[in-house]
Amino acid sequence: MTTVSLDAPRASSTTSDLLAVTGRVLLAAIFVLSGVSKLADPAGTIAYISSAGLPAPSVAYGIAVIVELVGGLLLIAGFRTRIVASAIALFSLAAAVGFHANLADQNQFIHFFKNVALAGGLLQVAAFGSGRFGFDRR
Repeated sequence: MTTVSLDAPRASSTTSDLLAVTGRVLLAAIFVLSGVSKLADPAGTIAYISSAGLPAPSVAYGIAVIVELVGGLLLIAGFRTRIVASAIALFSLAAAVGFHANLADQNQFIHFFKNVALAGGLLQVAAFGSGRFGFDRR
């Protein structure tokens, strides 16, 4: 008599590793692009941070560039993946609350939950790591 497993079949190791690196690149893309855009217009970005009422806009600008650009590139590379993904997830949640908390505005509602969803994906990366294709494995 044969038994049927109720567990879903596991993807091959190679497939899982390819999915992991693809997911990291796709998640990181929005942060790298956002970091580059902040570098292209520091005055505009600092003014936007200031208009949100956040303290120390110049310091917040520097933190945002580092988290988005450097964190995004480290995420792509799979270097210190769990730590980097956790930091970017926290940053995404802070940005949701700091910049997109007016949920009565449909655009802000969408951006708020986009940031929440990104944080969720990043927490998955933090939980499961970089996979085989990353510097964490070297």
